Amino acid sequence: MIELLNLTKRYRDFTAVDHISLEVPQGALFGFLGPNGAGKTTTLKMMAGVLKPTSGRIIINGMDLSRQPSEVKRCIGFIPDRPFLYEKLSGNEFLQFIAGLYRMNHAPYLGKRIVELLEIFELSHWADELIESYSHGMKQRLVMCAALLHKPKVLIVDEPMVGLDPKAARLVKDIFKDQAENGTTVFMSTHSLEVAQEVCQEIAIIQAGRVIASGTPDNLREKAGVATGNLEKVFLKLTEGKTGIDEKSLSSS
Repeated sequence: MIELLNLTKRYRDFTAVDHISLEVPQGALFGFLGPNGAGKTTTLKMMAGVLKPTSGRIIINGMDLSRQPSEVKRCIGFIPDRPFLYEKLSGNEFLQFIAGLYRMNHAPYLGKRIVELLEIFELSHWADELIESYSHGMKQRLVMCAALLHKPKVLIVDEPMVGLDPKAARLVKDIFKDQAENGTTVFMSTHSLEVAQEVCQEIAIIQAGRVIASGTPDNLREKAGVATGNLEKVFLKLTEGKTGIDEKSLSSS
């Protein structure tokens, strides 16, 4: 469902993502871990079509993003780490606007779909309130509603738990699990080792722009030489003594 083939992104003399190759099957809940500056956000933005790779290929649902960008974007949902919204719209108006971008605005099921998503993300009571009155967590949940509106086959998620309280974080983890169980491929970047250990069947660890290990949690424990324990020990063992650069500032420049 997702193939990254020698994916590379350079900024002048700095290589933020260095020949990454990964394959993620349909319906997988895939975790993408790494320290600050490892290349996670840059990779996800390339997958979502926000950044253009320097070289390499991105294949999603059998389509090459560079050759069929519109078709690929119609089958993906992107949840960035920071919710960028039109704050003078209400939550309902924003979802109607997103529906127009996906050419869904005349679909007979649209109203029902919006109501359903607002209920799932516990935003129904604020549907007609201006987004500027929403808390950060509410804005993040509204972005998730928008990403799921068109029932994407692939969900690309960057740090989904930022700004969420424990109840909302539990809700979001359950929703991602449900999406994967229903055949949606979820590619999720997270700093939270606890979240990755709880929800992800497979994990890749990126360091200094390169994938240094990938596989199931048990595979990673074996590669790290850690017989038992949580992912924290595995992560620290595999990344010890290495550093990165903050790619968020680079990829937004």
